[in-house]
Amino acid sequence: MIQLHNVSKAYQGDQPVLHDVSLKIAKGEFVYLTGRSGAGKSTLLKLLYCAERPSRGQVLINGRNITRYGASRIPSLRRTLGIVFQDFKLLSRRTVFENVAFPLDVQGRRRVDINKRVYNCLQQVGLEHRLHQYPLQLSGGEQQRVAVARALVVDPLVLLADEPTGNLDSQVTLDIIDLLKGANARGTTILMATHDHNLIRQFPRRIVTLEAGTVVADEHP
Repeated sequence: MIQLHNVSKAYQGDQPVLHDVSLKIAKGEFVYLTGRSGAGKSTLLKLLYCAERPSRGQVLINGRNITRYGASRIPSLRRTLGIVFQDFKLLSRRTVFENVAFPLDVQGRRRVDINKRVYNCLQQVGLEHRLHQYPLQLSGGEQQRVAVARALVVDPLVLLADEPTGNLDSQVTLDIIDLLKGANARGTTILMATHDHNLIRQFPRRIVTLEAGTVVADEHP
């Protein structure tokens, strides 16, 4: 489902952020991407949704070489992905319902289908009673659950999560992991960047470790 072949990423005048990374993640896997701050985790995720381009190497998702995609093809790729950002990236002037509905609106879905899917997804994350509120009226944990709902509402082939439980209390962290595990059980491939080793021990999965932009370990539980 996800393949990186000898991928490097460097910014002009800087040392490489990623260096000769090769990685394969099969359909339906749940993989932790771990490493210290600055190891290259977020950059690797950005390559997968084309927010960044590799300096060298190839990136494939579902058999398609996305390094060859022009700007016009990137939106079609992102419609197959769910993305959970560390800082949520919710639209502050849109309600909870409108935030979760946004990717479905972009896909041009029928309104009756959007309404049903969004409400069901908000029920899954326990926020159906908040659907008319705005992000700034929510707690950090609630905002993160909205971000997860937005990522899951499209039934993505791949879900990319960048520190989705960072700065959340233990109960909210468990809630988020349960949501991701549920999506994984329904067939979504998940790549989750995290530095939370307690979480990894509690919910063991395959662990890919980056150090200074290089894969230094790839462990299966």
